[in-house]
Amino acid sequence: MPTTESESLSKEQPVDPLRIVFAGTPEFAAASLEALIGSEHEVVAVYTQPDRPAGRGKKLTASPVKELAVRSGINVCQPLSLKPDEEQKKLAQLNADIMVVAAYGLLLPETILNTPRLGCINVHASLLPRWRGAAPIHRSLIAGDTETGITIMQMDKGLDTGDMLLKRTCPITAEDSSGTLHDRLAEIGATALLEALGKIQSGTITAEAQDENLACYASKLLKAEGQINWTLSAEKLDRQIRGLNPWPVTYSQLNGERIRIWQAHLLEGQTDQRPGTIISADNDGLSVATGNGIIAVTSLQLPGKKQLFIADLLNARQDLFRPGNRFDIEA
Repeated sequence: MPTTESESLSKEQPVDPLRIVFAGTPEFAAASLEALIGSEHEVVAVYTQPDRPAGRGKKLTASPVKELAVRSGINVCQPLSLKPDEEQKKLAQLNADIMVVAAYGLLLPETILNTPRLGCINVHASLLPRWRGAAPIHRSLIAGDTETGITIMQMDKGLDTGDMLLKRTCPITAEDSSGTLHDRLAEIGATALLEALGKIQSGTITAEAQDENLACYASKLLKAEGQINWTLSAEKLDRQIRGLNPWPVTYSQLNGERIRIWQAHLLEGQTDQRPGTIISADNDGLSVATGNGIIAVTSLQLPGKKQLFIADLLNARQDLFRPGNRFDIEA
């Protein structure tokens, strides 16, 4: 039977795959790039940070995004900056429909933002406008948030200030570290990115302006933030330890040795012991007094050694972890 004109118009019109330039650097970004590579879209080039020295030998090491792009046969660009005219012309010659950015690490000049036909979008690891900036995953944990998520955002010249295109939420559990939360958000971000691109293709995406009154800033992490102040509450220390794992990792001095504290959890009850005092030590952990409450340290690292559970350390270092010993209080 012949198709009528009205039936033909009612059918969904096919849309062409998008030509995409991807910009990202760490594992979080690699998850989104992998999703794009497996999709209908064409990744015409990948931008990532220059190779950096890493490890004890300080050998130049490619980013996770570069490694994935090279394995996939995609052209890789590693400029030190996108400000030079020459770099901006190179990007324009790629004739991309859209640029996808995820934890790239370089600022995009306004010229770059306006170069692709559909502009630039960002995969951001928070529910904007909360936690704009460099360390949204860590800051959400340290602050005690119970929920975070992914925002796909249309980029503008501000710092994570552009219109929100799509949001997906993620609960934060009492067992989460920045590492476990990072992995879940990377997966959610990859899925949300493909969904947003589909809506952009079909013209069904809806942009929502951010409420500036709700904005807060996730500043870059500093190693010094890992220093533990035992006069704080057990709840705050638990969030600090989880929020700074796997980097930069919390630490404290015990009998002159700098101990890195990787994992801990809250214990019920109170104590009249001075903050930082080891109350008990067994295979389940070191019970340590805080300014309010007790925390159990379960995994730590001695100087020059690898991370170990307390059960693997007690026999060899009973003198160090004897009840009554006290971690230095760092205010």
